[in-house]
Amino acid sequence: MHLKDRMIDLRSDTVTRPTEAMQDAMREASFGDDSRDGDDTVRALEALAAERMGKEAAAFMPSGTMTNLVAVLAHTPRGGEVLLDAGAHILNSELGGITAVAGAFYKGIPGQRGAMDLDQLTEAIRKPGRDGFGTALVAMETSHNRAGGAVLPLTHMAAVYRTANALGIPVHTDGARIFNAAVALGTDARALAAHTDSICFCVSKGLSAPVGSLLCGSAAFIDRARALRRMVGGNMRQSGPLAAAGIVALDTMVARLRDDHATAKRLALGLAAIDPQLVDPAEVETNIVKLELPRTGRTAAQWSDALEAAGVRVNPCERYALRFVTHRHIGERDVDDALNAFGELWRASVSTREIAQRH
Repeated sequence: MHLKDRMIDLRSDTVTRPTEAMQDAMREASFGDDSRDGDDTVRALEALAAERMGKEAAAFMPSGTMTNLVAVLAHTPRGGEVLLDAGAHILNSELGGITAVAGAFYKGIPGQRGAMDLDQLTEAIRKPGRDGFGTALVAMETSHNRAGGAVLPLTHMAAVYRTANALGIPVHTDGARIFNAAVALGTDARALAAHTDSICFCVSKGLSAPVGSLLCGSAAFIDRARALRRMVGGNMRQSGPLAAAGIVALDTMVARLRDDHATAKRLALGLAAIDPQLVDPAEVETNIVKLELPRTGRTAAQWSDALEAAGVRVNPCERYALRFVTHRHIGERDVDDALNAFGELWRASVSTREIAQRH
């Protein structure tokens, strides 16, 4: 099957386009210089972000990668150690900024579905001494990208925060999709952010704004973060229009994330119907579906190329795993057409393997 009339883009929710309301707000935004005197629209977005996270202050930055980097810089001295889940985005998808720029050591803690093993986390915490600078920061991620959009239980977040804070160690949370996590848990994002000293989130993923992420924390922490944002080149000039889209995103786009979760579940159920070993639908909590392909003999990159030729764009996330991400431009028809395209390729692959095995 080839989708001649359109391309179904399931690579990421970053492909979402701004709504008409966002574009209207962008046209009416202020044009102050945020890196000099500040901008009214940016200040309004930062105040709204801080309020939504239950924190004192926030700083607007170009990307989630930058907010994570600035958070590590603001929390840790050079040589300090950061403890975080071994599959964390900070370790696997941010090009080593934690070490190359922040000068921090790190240790990946094993766990399940993005949740660090608490006993191993406790054992890994080190005090500073003659042999090292000790643990400087503990980091979490929810929803968890490499764990297929898994959401950390609130009890787990509370336990990590309690363990770290008892020893005076700050906690940062990569909450790029924090609103997806909150919607999945049926709670407010503040409930998640209560278990961390700092948190960042993106307005440019499922919330559909064109650009931007917010780093939230205490007023003193954000003051330091602003200086570090300048250091890494994150100050923006007339960023009011981008902030205006972010405000509309926070005001209008959070509740509808449940629609993306529903289409992801529909996709997972359809893939499991094709072959139960591809995915467990019960593990699909948000808008990411991680599909395992180890026994096909074809790499995820090869599957991605074949699917694109059939009109479906997906990203490899591991050598033998694909990542499908639903968003507001993906409806039930798109899911069903993507399933048909994948099913045809899968059945052809199975037939080829069976013929090869007989000979």
